Amino acid sequence: MGTILVTGGAGVLGSRLVAGLVADGYRVRALTLPGDPLVSRLAAVDCEIVYGDIADEASLAGLFEGFDTVFHLAAVIIAPSDDLLRRINVEGTRNVVRRAAAAGARHFVHCSSAAAINPRSSVYARTKQAAEEIVRGEGRMRWTIARPTLIYERGGGQEFLLFLESLLKYPVVPFVGRGRAKKNPVLADDVVRGLRAIAGNDKTYGRIYNLSGGEEIGIADLAKLMLKHQGVKKPFVHVPLPLCRLAAFAMERTMRRPPLTRYAISRIEEEAALDNSLARRDLDYAPVGVREGLARCFPLP
Repeated sequence: MGTILVTGGAGVLGSRLVAGLVADGYRVRALTLPGDPLVSRLAAVDCEIVYGDIADEASLAGLFEGFDTVFHLAAVIIAPSDDLLRRINVEGTRNVVRRAAAAGARHFVHCSSAAAINPRSSVYARTKQAAEEIVRGEGRMRWTIARPTLIYERGGGQEFLLFLESLLKYPVVPFVGRGRAKKNPVLADDVVRGLRAIAGNDKTYGRIYNLSGGEEIGIADLAKLMLKHQGVKKPFVHVPLPLCRLAAFAMERTMRRPPLTRYAISRIEEEAALDNSLARRDLDYAPVGVREGLARCFPLP
């Protein structure tokens, strides 16, 4: 049917996407970092595995030759420095786009983030917007951009698991702000199904798809629902946003691993209930709601 290269091919989404594309009949090459222990996720998948670092363009030489489509999933969400975020998310994307275009790829599918719609909210959001601009600015390839919201599954979804960890940490939950921001978390399997539907689909050229879930929910209500599926019920204390921002500012300058960061505040404060109607129309996208999704991942006793 065609040839597809997937960057970040051993990740939570990447490994599932690789397996799905192989099942769909594509010849797939998975790109991951040298020595990545998570490559074991692909052990039973009939794909080719290659190694390279998207931040080092020279390591990508020859890896894109002969591939029609590139799915770019490699990125970082949480990093010890802003410089690393820019090096991977922006310059890494630039390197992948340049190599893919030079090798003759016809379609570039970029897995971005809902954060890209509000670049003022964080450095991470600005790197995702900048990466989208790089993809759209390359004139030699057709492009499609996917923007997942908060991704969750039982064993993955980095931001989801960090949020859950913070909720479980104390006997009383010190919650950032009033918790009214609307979210639309998405099950990892639904994101993968949406991405698979982009492959070989010429309706997707030049379009941006919001891969959100099937149900809006306020962030505080989501937090309580997450705890419920852990068999936990706790009181919440809502801490005013200005105080949270001040605390995060101080912690980031005095602690190696601050329990509260400005990035974390931005993800709680910002609206992220993106309209997925275009994906429903073009991709037959039909995501489950978060209540059903969490019941699948964390069934109640």
